[in-house]
Amino acid sequence: MTETNDSPPATFTAPTDIDSWHGVAARFLLADGLAVLAAMALPWSTTAVAWLVGLWLGSLVLLLPTLQPRALLRLFASPICLWPLALVALALAGTLWAEGPWRERLHGVSPVVRFLVIPFLLYHFERSRRGTWVFWGFLISCALLMILSWIVLFFPELKLAATKNAGVPVKNYIDQSQEFALCMVALAPLVITRYRQGRRLAAAACAALALGFFANMAFVVSARAALVYVPVLLIVFAFLHLGRRGAALLGAGLVVAGTLVWFGSPYWRGRIADFGSEYRNYQDNIPAATGRRLEYWQKSLRFFAEAPLFGHGTGSTRLLFERDAVGQTGLAADVTSNPHNQTLNVAVQWGGIGILILYAMWLAHLLLFRGTGLANWIGLVVVVQNFVSSLFNSHLFDFVEGWIYVLGVGIAGGISLRARNGVQLTQLGVAIEPGCHDIPEPEGFQAQRQPGEGRQPGQPEF
Repeated sequence: MTETNDSPPATFTAPTDIDSWHGVAARFLLADGLAVLAAMALPWSTTAVAWLVGLWLGSLVLLLPTLQPRALLRLFASPICLWPLALVALALAGTLWAEGPWRERLHGVSPVVRFLVIPFLLYHFERSRRGTWVFWGFLISCALLMILSWIVLFFPELKLAATKNAGVPVKNYIDQSQEFALCMVALAPLVITRYRQGRRLAAAACAALALGFFANMAFVVSARAALVYVPVLLIVFAFLHLGRRGAALLGAGLVVAGTLVWFGSPYWRGRIADFGSEYRNYQDNIPAATGRRLEYWQKSLRFFAEAPLFGHGTGSTRLLFERDAVGQTGLAADVTSNPHNQTLNVAVQWGGIGILILYAMWLAHLLLFRGTGLANWIGLVVVVQNFVSSLFNSHLFDFVEGWIYVLGVGIAGGISLRARNGVQLTQLGVAIEPGCHDIPEPEGFQAQRQPGEGRQPGQPEF
């Protein structure tokens, strides 16, 4: 998103007295530190994330003296902010024509409210230089979780929570897979750039960490949806960062890795074999993960056809499934508030209007990360992974995956906007002169391509 502005560049007047430059720097550091802590808490605790995000929003009040109203309004008026805000507005409006109790209507709004944070993240990290701290914090936290995952696989008594699956210390394996796959693919370009820079030890460390995430997903526990979104992410990586020879080598490596995993991992052979047995159970009207999804999708399509324009209203999904389950048995009697498909989840509640806004938001955020650099790569991976995994889950509305999307798009987008718009920053991280073009790529990362190489472009388990 490149903006033109004929008016003189907005400037920030240095504060005096108590609001000294030192005080402003400390306030920026506080806000950035809270964002880092929120990202680090995400793999471990939902409560901590909620508190830390709330504290982060509160810390922005301390930065009000540095606010540039015109810049903030221009950002809010851009598609990358308008579409998330439109989704929130639609969810609020949808409570007016929903038929269910108000408790269900308000419960339907709660997963969407987090999108209100995206514009503030974009604005803050367009001015702060510490956005990459958040990425490294999340990576370190996921690496610690991965190590603990291996430990509890052999010593399950060391689990931090009573989880259902072996090798899952906290939460569930779907969240864990989403986090590990994101880190694994995000590290891939770093291996290349570190190696080409002659930093062999750093390249080896990044490669080892990526392989650790891969091995955990292959031999410990993983969501089956990873079989879809991981290859898609690797294709995107090859398209953007590798030439034909590199892409061929990656493809050959994946074939070898897949073969080793197939013969060396009874876990994955069992997971894939479950597809057949679960589909047979579906035909026999026996509840199972795959069958439940197929049943939910069929019913959701029918509900959508009943109200194709504006849907049935916010929080109406459970009521619709309850009505349809009356007198039914087996799979047909299942009741859910989550169809386990993001598009259908939106379609049932808000119809075609909701689908339009949802896909417009995904597209706007995808286009935001067209450039090169660490932030654009991470932002692109976050959006693509969310889109593909949302074919099998309502991941925008799930807590962990939803916050990964909000934090990833907001922080990576802020860094991308700062680099693209050339906003000069002081050493304190405060925007001074929008319109300059001398901001370098984040340290240690730059897309490496030769000329012509690539272009820019709960209930059922799964």
